[in-house]
Amino acid sequence: MHSSFVPPRQVKIGDAAAFVGTTPRAIRHYHEIGLLPEPVRGGDDRRRYGYEDMIRLLWIRKTADAGIALDDIRDAFADTASTGSDSDDGIGNILERLEETLVAQEAELRRQRTAVQRMRTEGSRMGLLSDFVTSRLTSLPEGSLRQADLDCLLVTERIFGPLGAAVQAGRFIALAADPDLREVSDRIDAAEEALDDAIAVDDPRVARVAAERHAFERALLAAVEDSGLAESDDALFDSWDAVHPPTADEGEDEAGQSPGRGHESMSVCEAIGKMPYDFSPARLRCMELAEELAAHDSPAS
Repeated sequence: MHSSFVPPRQVKIGDAAAFVGTTPRAIRHYHEIGLLPEPVRGGDDRRRYGYEDMIRLLWIRKTADAGIALDDIRDAFADTASTGSDSDDGIGNILERLEETLVAQEAELRRQRTAVQRMRTEGSRMGLLSDFVTSRLTSLPEGSLRQADLDCLLVTERIFGPLGAAVQAGRFIALAADPDLREVSDRIDAAEEALDDAIAVDDPRVARVAAERHAFERALLAAVEDSGLAESDDALFDSWDAVHPPTADEGEDEAGQSPGRGHESMSVCEAIGKMPYDFSPARLRCMELAEELAAHDSPAS
């Protein structure tokens, strides 16, 4: 072979990086974390890389491109060294774990894509609710639900879970079916919002709006019962139990856990305690009075 075509026995770090397709800075990092033994420096105090170093660098580049963490690559090389120079069991184990991780990531990507497609189909706000909730709302004409209704269901689902939100959905279904009742609801909502911080808690308007709220809730309850929505609530509980049978360690929900699932689940009390509100003292007093009226409003009275 002509002397001009004979490759060098060792190369500088820049040539090694260029051959492998990385950077000198990356190679220095490999040295720092113990992934690549630092070669002996030459007389000019510069690192020189030989054939075995280049093989190690190629391994590092290929496995890193496959998604393996540098620490895992280092451990794999350590396992290889401990079992013999011809063994790659360490790399094989790392690749096996990587494949398991990729399978899990693919499943999560499919879940995310399904969620996005559902939001686009249902509408962004409707799609934020779980299937269990939206399945009860699909029969409503388009535009029957308002943004505030969907926002309310979103908060309810976070606190009480999909079952609680699905039950509450019956309220908005009844309002959507009765324009007159919806008009009364809007009027009372506006009256409650008018009870701002400038209104004293003992202002006569507070008690008057509370009485109107109480009367409206009675009318809404009657509309729900007349429409058959109350019976469908019973079917909801049966459907939920069929899909989510209680386990032996769940008990009777003694901890007050929200029916919602997932690693972000919290108790109802915790959720309510973390949810801010913008009610004035007068409006809070109005709510208390309405609850007192409801408590005294029993079939025996």
